[in-house]
Amino acid sequence: MLKALCQSLCLSLPLAASAQAASVVFLNPGYSNETFWVSYSNFMQAAAKDLGMQLRIKYSERRSELALTQAREVLEGNERPDYLVLVNEQYVAPEIIRLSRGSGVKLFLVNNGLTHDQAALIADHPDKYPPLLGTLVGNDEQAGYQMLKELIALRTQTAGNRPIELLAFSGVKTTPAAQLREQGMRRALAEHPQVRLRQVVYGGWGQQRAYEQAQLLLKRYPNIDLVWSANDEMAFGAMQAFVEAGRTPGKDVLFSAVNSSAQALQARIDGQLSVLMGGHFSLGGWAMVLLHDDAMNLPIDRDGLRNHQAPVLQLIDPMRAQRWLKFLDQPDYGLDFSRFSAQGQHRDYRYPFLSAPVKY
Repeated sequence: MLKALCQSLCLSLPLAASAQAASVVFLNPGYSNETFWVSYSNFMQAAAKDLGMQLRIKYSERRSELALTQAREVLEGNERPDYLVLVNEQYVAPEIIRLSRGSGVKLFLVNNGLTHDQAALIADHPDKYPPLLGTLVGNDEQAGYQMLKELIALRTQTAGNRPIELLAFSGVKTTPAAQLREQGMRRALAEHPQVRLRQVVYGGWGQQRAYEQAQLLLKRYPNIDLVWSANDEMAFGAMQAFVEAGRTPGKDVLFSAVNSSAQALQARIDGQLSVLMGGHFSLGGWAMVLLHDDAMNLPIDRDGLRNHQAPVLQLIDPMRAQRWLKFLDQPDYGLDFSRFSAQGQHRDYRYPFLSAPVKY
């Protein structure tokens, strides 16, 4: 009788209360004042609040050695979380996975998954590397491809059949997301022989570095038509150099970027950015939904996979940019994350954010 009463009460508890014990630490690879990674953390916190989970965030300030130190503290400390969420930025994941052996902490990768070589290394040494709970990455290759296709289509309207000159700003060579976006850009480039890629540079995701690089590149290539950029800060850095050289963004030179910061959204509305893709800040929030369900002993490999890709990166036109600016002002992002959980759903339930972009 007592057991039945307990089960009845537990089933009637609200979602937040039933998952209260699940604790998560997120090793954020970005700077603690970096717009993208702060918004990423905020989205995760909104999800944690809705789902009744405890979330702590540690910023590694783009220093791989600090990320490893933080991982050791989390995995070897007295108050270990149930889950550690990490990003394979600068290829740090295998060492953190090794450190987690015997800790009892489940590891989940977001944004940057393992490279092929890393995955093979881990698979070949199960005695050293415990299995990951899962991986959730975005559609970075497709985003890189789509950005350049859109840029070329816009420029072709005015350039006709003449050759089109392109500069590309990638992020960090040892970051899988940057590699995939660049691969997508090169795939689109192969489809358009009239476009001449003058140079790819690695701006390290930073505005100042991209600005300095663009100053030099403009002297070398004064007739650039298109600037493809793997994030918004590098796009703004390059844009500053072009403006100082007398060029007009959105008219005689077209820029693209990835991100949905307020500055990027406003630049899309104003026409300074001709192509913008965003939405990947949401990956951490969707990961929290998966971790919540795992804590509830619900299967998160409902599609038979542990490594997931979500189509989070979407084209943002000026109208959508206006909507997203309002959306960013809402403390809970206007979402009830509990409705994405598999709790209480039919066994055939599939996570909607894995099959289609969530509309904002």
